[in-house]
Amino acid sequence: MPAPNFGDTERQNAEALIEMAFVEDLGTIGDLTSDATIPDDARGSAQFVVRTAGVISGLPILELCARRFGVRSFYKPLAADGDHVSAGVAIALVAGPMRPILMMERTALNFLQHLSGVATMTSRFVAAVSGTSAMILDTRKTTPGWRALEKYAVRCGGGVNHRIGLHDAVLIKDNHLAWLSFLGHADPIRESIKSARAHSPEGTLIEVEVDSLDQLDLALGCHPDIILVDNIGVKGLTEAVRRRNALAPEVRLEASGGVNLLTVGALAHTGVDRISVGALTHSAPALDIGLDFERSLST
Repeated sequence: MPAPNFGDTERQNAEALIEMAFVEDLGTIGDLTSDATIPDDARGSAQFVVRTAGVISGLPILELCARRFGVRSFYKPLAADGDHVSAGVAIALVAGPMRPILMMERTALNFLQHLSGVATMTSRFVAAVSGTSAMILDTRKTTPGWRALEKYAVRCGGGVNHRIGLHDAVLIKDNHLAWLSFLGHADPIRESIKSARAHSPEGTLIEVEVDSLDQLDLALGCHPDIILVDNIGVKGLTEAVRRRNALAPEVRLEASGGVNLLTVGALAHTGVDRISVGALTHSAPALDIGLDFERSLST
């Protein structure tokens, strides 16, 4: 597939994080080890090599790291974000002064390993629902400060982004409904959807969470854009899809709650449109990637 767009939002997020990483790693003194063991005029090249198969994400950030550490003049990507690569494949080459290369190694790998891990995890969920109409979506369960990049990595793995934050879509959850019930509203689902439509900018997606078929029926009668059906299992979802198709076929159904690679296929085959998976960002293991010294260069 074509590489996902790495736009201004992702770039700004990456640049801010790179600067934070630079400060916390080097402090006010710098790299004591490289300064002590590597001559100031030493030059060399190294390759970023994938140790285990997976999906790549983060190469534009690697280029930003190379620029920040002064070795961008001979940085060369050998793959593209979104590529499925085998173990042993080199995905980028960097060359120049050895001290900056060694200084940037850990920071660059932290980005590549984490984001490629998210992309790889996402790709496994996407593969597990292949042949169905269900899309795999992320959630707001992201690492603070990393949201734009982690959601970019989800796109690299073939997933779809849910709302970016509280600012760009309405998702009426159980605690919103509980508060309205506490205030004495007889039909908190209807009340919340009506209020959301009245107070949100035109075109804002309105989604409401339900956790029973009775609540689903109430929500279908209000015709939100999306109904999030939480933790009702395959049998319950199958019935939810049947009722949606009969009563409000334009409403999209989203499944969530404890979704994993063993269960996601069965959930998708119920006919739901969307499956949101918090594990894509909060539980993805890092992809094993290393930096291998290749050769010294003449000064």
